Order: sequence, then structure tokens, then C-alpha cells
Amino acid sequence: MKTKALVLSCLACAVILSTGYFGNPTGFSAFGQAPEAGGGLKSNGTCLKIGVLSIRQIFRESARIARYRQDALVERKTMEAKLDKLATEIDSEEKGLNLLSPGTSDYVAQLERIYNKRASYQADKELYNKKVSLKEQMITEELYGDILRATREVAEQKGLDLVLEKSEPELPAQSPAQLELAMGTHKVLYSTGCVDISKEVLARIDTQGREKVETNSKKTQ
Repeated sequence: MKTKALVLSCLACAVILSTGYFGNPTGFSAFGQAPEAGGGLKSNGTCLKIGVLSIRQIFRESARIARYRQDALVERKTMEAKLDKLATEIDSEEKGLNLLSPGTSDYVAQLERIYNKRASYQADKELYNKKVSLKEQMITEELYGDILRATREVAEQKGLDLVLEKSEPELPAQSPAQLELAMGTHKVLYSTGCVDISKEVLARIDTQGREKVETNSKKTQ
């Protein structure tokens, strides 16, 4: 009987505590402290100051990314012009080949030029695509690293305890795989009341980016 009474007593206490924390319309916790907007509770009962930022927004609006895209566009147009020239030369060589007698030295020489230019065209195209892929990875890694550092600096300035990534998924998704990825990576579903530091982090990394460019420019002079 004593054991049964003890169990019932513990259950009653649990119900009272849970009602006091979750059912109180004033928003006060069972410990008599009201959490601030956008904040959780630390183990000592004080409120966490939580910030959010959108990495997707930073990549979309970053001046550094805009400069990279502009430079990449110039490089792409240069490469396209080079490939177009090679393609025109190959087409001309192939038309000229039809005017030569197969087996003659001129025919063989023309055929060799065609194969060499085809190989050059394919090699240049593959090399360009590989260089673009590697450069995009390098730029992305560099910017992401700067975002992490700037986030820490801004968070320390503002006294934030936690910063969450809040990028909204792009809907409708283009495929089931993209939808599954969005659902798996989109963790912050609601963040009203949290401090959004996206603009401040963006300004900081763009300033740091300009300083890097100026420093590198001085080194090359």
C-alpha cells in the first residue's frame, strides 16, 4: 500500500509540474521565470538568446559572389569564342577533306589536322568545365568559412548563445529528390522573435572580401 501511495504521489506531482509549465496561459514556467521571445531556457533557468541567419540569402546577395559571377561570365564568353573558332575550323577542314582523294598524302594530312582539332576541342571543353567546378568549390568553401567566422563575431557582439540557419526551402520542388532534401535540411520552421543577423554577417563578409582583394592587389604590384 505504501508503495502504491508513493507511485500515485509521484504521478500527481508530475501532472502538476507539467500543467504549470505547459498549460499556464501567462507563459510563465514552473520555476517562476517567463522566457523572452525567441529564447529557450539554460540549465540554470536563464533564457537563451537565439539568433538566426539565412546562408542562402547571404550567397544570393553577397557582393563577392556577384564579382565571381561577373568574372566567370567573362571567362565563359572567352572560352565559348575559342571553342566556336575551333568548331568552325573543324567544319571547314571536313568540307575540304571531301575534295581530296582518299589515300593521298594531302588527304591524310587533312585528316590528321581534323582529328587533332577535335581532340583539342574536347580537351579544352573538359578542362574548362573541370576548372569551373573546382573554382566554384573553392569560392563556396571560402565564403562558407567566412560566414562561420562572421557569425561567431556578430553573435559574440550581440551576446547570443545560439545561432540557427533559417533558409526557406524553394517550393515547389523540381523533383521528389529535391523535395526530400529540402525537408531533411530545413530545420527552423518558425523563428519570429529571434534576432536575424543575416544582414550584419553579409556586410561583414563583404567588407572582409574587399579587404582581401585590396591586400592581394597590393602584393601583386
